[in-house]
Amino acid sequence: MDTTIPSFGLAHLWAQGDGIIRGIAILLLLMSVVSWVIILVKALELRQQRARARRVEAFWHASDFAEGLDRLGREPDNPFRLLASHGRDAAAHVQGQDGTPRAPQLHDQLDLSEWVQRALRHAVDDIVARLQSGLWVLASVGSTAPFVGLFGTVWSIYHALVSIGASGS
Repeated sequence: MDTTIPSFGLAHLWAQGDGIIRGIAILLLLMSVVSWVIILVKALELRQQRARARRVEAFWHASDFAEGLDRLGREPDNPFRLLASHGRDAAAHVQGQDGTPRAPQLHDQLDLSEWVQRALRHAVDDIVARLQSGLWVLASVGSTAPFVGLFGTVWSIYHALVSIGASGS
């Protein structure tokens, strides 16, 4: 059985590389694995959100708000259910139907539609921030990985030229 390492491929790179080359290879491998995990998790999240979006039409055909919320689903992180709940709570707050006695406040001067719109905009911002979480990792990996790989290539070429110079070839 031949136990020699071929003069090309990853095994040769690992056997002949120094600590920096091995570190770069490990770093690139970790960046790749993290990127693929985030891509798969986000793909599953988007698939789940598309399924939830199909239930929105059923919400609008419900006979009352409680039935509409049930048609949207019971998941606590359902963005459509959260939007409906935030809109209802904002309207109830302005109309004084939330049961909390309160003194007149500055926001009482807002129109009902402005108050509900403000509450919905805040809820949408929170939902979008949650859906975009982790994308900064992909952006960072995408912008730095080519330079890390290029550094590894330059480092390898430098060592190859030093070896050629030392051997006198």
